Amino acid sequence: MAQKTPPDSTRRSERSRRAIYDAALALVTEVGYAKLTIEAIAARAGVGKQTIYRWWTSKGAVLLDAFLDLGDQAARAAGENAGQAEIQSEIPNSGDLEADLKYVLRATVDEFNDAKYDAPYRALAAEGLLNPELGAEFVEKLLEPQLQLYVKRVEQARDAGQVAPGVDPRIALELWAGPLAQRWLMRSGPLTHDYADKLVEYALYGIAPRPETS
Repeated sequence: MAQKTPPDSTRRSERSRRAIYDAALALVTEVGYAKLTIEAIAARAGVGKQTIYRWWTSKGAVLLDAFLDLGDQAARAAGENAGQAEIQSEIPNSGDLEADLKYVLRATVDEFNDAKYDAPYRALAAEGLLNPELGAEFVEKLLEPQLQLYVKRVEQARDAGQVAPGVDPRIALELWAGPLAQRWLMRSGPLTHDYADKLVEYALYGIAPRPETS
């Protein structure tokens, strides 16, 4: 008699987790965060509520992990498409700070304009204001790692003499990252590559007139 292979609980758990992620991301786009429920996520994922509560304490926690996983998947896909063994985890350093910042800020614009990122990102940003614990986790796991990439690139430029010695990289990055996030969050204007480029140019060179070069 052939022996039956016991079910792989690890693989089953991973399938359930993946289904929960997919369900949370789909539902927040379809119905919005206010109408998103653990029950709806469970039903869409084909799992019991208790399965979700075993891993997460709230719908916000589920959505945050799902969104982080979505970013990881995109990074892995980008690395594979570029033929890289490792995921790109820093802003390129071509030696031209302006070009590098424009390159990354344009990619950020594209991400903000992508429907699969927009709804969950907005939901997490809004919920983070009402839920301090989730807000802190949102900053720690999602926002801060992204900002630190800018910090590192500005530090590299400062070390190369391309930025004034006394410049605080963390404050400097807010000159372009802050307005971009504000425009996206408030829908106060179109998010375009040209807008991203202008933010970088104004941040690096200011808005006062500069003497014309001969």
